[in-house]
Amino acid sequence: MSADVQQRIHEQVTTHPVVLYMKGNPRFPQCGFSANAVRILNALDVKEFFTVDVLQDPEIRQNLKDYANWPTIPQLYIKGEFVGGSDIMTEMYQSGELKQLLEG
Repeated sequence: MSADVQQRIHEQVTTHPVVLYMKGNPRFPQCGFSANAVRILNALDVKEFFTVDVLQDPEIRQNLKDYANWPTIPQLYIKGEFVGGSDIMTEMYQSGELKQLLEG
């Protein structure tokens, strides 16, 4: 893993309260899982979340998997902590846990 890229990821997840690494962008997600993640954040009325299009940044895409030790995209971070991917977001949304985490 590149130290420069790891530092960039760390900076992104620690300087923004909510960060979503995804394929595409919130207006034009490039995969169903990324679209689902954006839908969930919108449903929870998250007004501002920082997104990184991993398709536009291959270094981030590759190093992100090592950073969180998580193999898939999208990846959600809240207050610097890795939350999970689309499936985990869905489960947490349905249980109300994601809303609590965002409000806490």
